[in-house]
Amino acid sequence: MEFLNADFLGHAVWMWLAFATIVGVLLAFDLGVLHRDQREIGVAESLWLSAGYIAVAVLFGAWVWWLQGPESGVAYYTAFFVEKSLSLDNVFVISMIFTYFAVPRVYQHRVLFWGIMGVIVLRAIMIGLGAAMVANFSWLLYVFGGFLLITGVRMFTAANHMPDIATNPVLRFLRKHLRVTDELHGEKFAVRQPDPAKPGRQLWFATPLLLALIMIELVDLIFAVDSVPAVFAITQEPFLVYTSNIFAILGLRALYFALAAMIHRFTYLKYALALVLVFIGAKIFLVGIIGKIPAALSLSVTLGLIAGGVLFSLWKTRTTPASA
Repeated sequence: MEFLNADFLGHAVWMWLAFATIVGVLLAFDLGVLHRDQREIGVAESLWLSAGYIAVAVLFGAWVWWLQGPESGVAYYTAFFVEKSLSLDNVFVISMIFTYFAVPRVYQHRVLFWGIMGVIVLRAIMIGLGAAMVANFSWLLYVFGGFLLITGVRMFTAANHMPDIATNPVLRFLRKHLRVTDELHGEKFAVRQPDPAKPGRQLWFATPLLLALIMIELVDLIFAVDSVPAVFAITQEPFLVYTSNIFAILGLRALYFALAAMIHRFTYLKYALALVLVFIGAKIFLVGIIGKIPAALSLSVTLGLIAGGVLFSLWKTRTTPASA
């Protein structure tokens, strides 16, 4: 019992274990019950799954509120909605990756599921390092603030620019150093095939599905460089930062299949996300001038910007066909 009450990164071990148990149950239920067999996920199922993940995240926030008070509760919700909103930008790039590798919808859930497992580990490492750095060097928050301001401005001015997957240096490196099959082999990430130089010998070959998984992990790592500092600008408690990050990413994976089907309707959402980054970055510097900004106000501004971006996008693209 003493171990369960021991402090780990500012919170009792039992709280971390409770969170890990919730995530483990969600993933086991998702993969082992709902998607035991490979099948295509429809828009309706995607929306219901996403609603379920959001409900769990909201209930978890209510538990944090009850256990630690309103300040921690509002900080968790703000961090969750910021991370959720910024991660929506991942959908645009993930959709491009699946299109580039011609991954059928029936296999996309498998790639996203294992992508989530990588996210859980990578985010833990990044947030652990970030928490240690901020705890020892408080001035790093101003570095984060300046980085968010610059990133937000760059995102706003280049909102219509989409990356070229084919020229990505990581993909070119993988193709150069890995044996890759020309076509998919079902849900397999790697297969054994005859060696072209020695037909009698079998070699392992990566499939395009594995390349898609690696590229999606890379995308999350790149986006985490923006989102993790943004959440640290809201709260420096590792428990709130990590739990809000993971719950937001879990829900996004479920929501992907609905968003990918109507991605053309969110053309202007990136501008709203850019303004969110600018607001969060500016808030760090404003604290030294006008004092601490209420967490409820930060949450209201964040939700207002995102809602405005979604509504404006839906209105501007109301006559735009999906093929555009």
